[in-house]
Amino acid sequence: MTDISAKFGKRAREIRLKKGMSQGDLAKILGVHPTYISGIERGVRNMALKNIERLAKALGVPIEDLIK
Repeated sequence: MTDISAKFGKRAREIRLKKGMSQGDLAKILGVHPTYISGIERGVRNMALKNIERLAKALGVPIEDLIK
């Protein structure tokens, strides 16, 4: 796990929870398995740039909010 991956995942989880979404809800919107979302949030998986954009849209936030 890299520092940036951990920070990104933590921020994604914070936003997801603030929006009242489960990992399953978010996974369904993105068309991925919930374990993929779990891996992102734990900082053990990396997302492609196009998927980061999709994640931001699904959470209703600008990409910048995910990397603060």
